Amino acid sequence: MNCCLLPTAKIWRDFSLNSLNRMFAFTYRNFIFSFRNFFAFMELLFWPVIGLLSVGLMSNFLGLQENYASFILTGAITAGVLQVTQLDVSYSLLYDIWSKSIKHTFLAPVAHYDYILGSWILGIVRGTMVFVIMAVFSVYAFDFVLPPPMITFMFMLGLYVNALVIGMLVCLLVLLYGQRVEVTAWSLATMLMLICGIYYPVNFLPKIFLKLSEFIPLTYFLEYYRSAYGFAPLFSHSLLKGFVLSFVYVIILFYLINYSFERARRTGMILKLSE
Repeated sequence: MNCCLLPTAKIWRDFSLNSLNRMFAFTYRNFIFSFRNFFAFMELLFWPVIGLLSVGLMSNFLGLQENYASFILTGAITAGVLQVTQLDVSYSLLYDIWSKSIKHTFLAPVAHYDYILGSWILGIVRGTMVFVIMAVFSVYAFDFVLPPPMITFMFMLGLYVNALVIGMLVCLLVLLYGQRVEVTAWSLATMLMLICGIYYPVNFLPKIFLKLSEFIPLTYFLEYYRSAYGFAPLFSHSLLKGFVLSFVYVIILFYLINYSFERARRTGMILKLSE
């Protein structure tokens, strides 16, 4: 029996190592693209800091109490981290489209999760850099107080998974409808953040948007994080609901992306995206 188990374990180990190698190859590819692109650097520093600075100065002008100022600053930090992280996932497909090489990428023995998860890894690294920069800047410029480390860690973990969901949704839309919907890479996250109560409690939204917010994981992660500042969450078990909803979406989106890729290959969309 041990003789049967050993080859199986070796095959699984080799498969895991090969899969990791493929994922990190896409991580390295996206890193090279970002390193050589000045605008990618601007995404990392300029726009997140500008957004944080404008919100922080507004909170000082209004003379907000510490907990209310922190409420708004967490929104600005969340917006910066989420946008940078999800853009890397979205770029996993868009880089190939812009360079007209998508058909060559998928001729290689790679799975769909390889380029998505590989790009997500770089997104996590860049998102963490943005968080550290914005958090440190907020502490010194606006007396921002971070919640305890474990609460911050769980919030960031949820934020990264939520960014994966948004980036995968962008990839799905591009595979289904082509390059004309690539604008969703920059607009989709912003629209979702408005529904999630990025700068305000979601119960201030009209009822239809409040109901929609219940289906977006970011709503629960924001409520969980802001509860550390004394704000009572509108939903119970916010952290659990956020993670469960996120992982359900990730599984569904992986299946849908696989379907949309096969459909794009049958309809000739892959060739059109390479022209």
